[in-house]
Amino acid sequence: MEQTGKPGDWVMVHRVVLTAAERAPQVPADTKQVPLELRVKGFLVREAALGEAATIRTVSGREMTGTLVEINPQYTHSFGAPLPELQAIGAELHALLKEGH
Repeated sequence: MEQTGKPGDWVMVHRVVLTAAERAPQVPADTKQVPLELRVKGFLVREAALGEAATIRTVSGREMTGTLVEINPQYTHSFGAPLPELQAIGAELHALLKEGH
């Protein structure tokens, strides 16, 4: 079943900014072997199906085009596991401020 996004849907588009051959000569060798890719989230301007060209309007109001790769993309980033060294900082700071430091 083909998924189609409607105008106003939150989506992600993808496009290749530079092919591997277009990369700058000073970039590291392993980087030079792959294209520079861009993935941007925004609101769909016109109806488009996954895999089709689509135009989005970003939160900042910029219009961009690319291939529609996801409808309602989730945030998958993480700040990693909690660091024990940092867990007590809030309480310590609060105590210092309370003491008037």
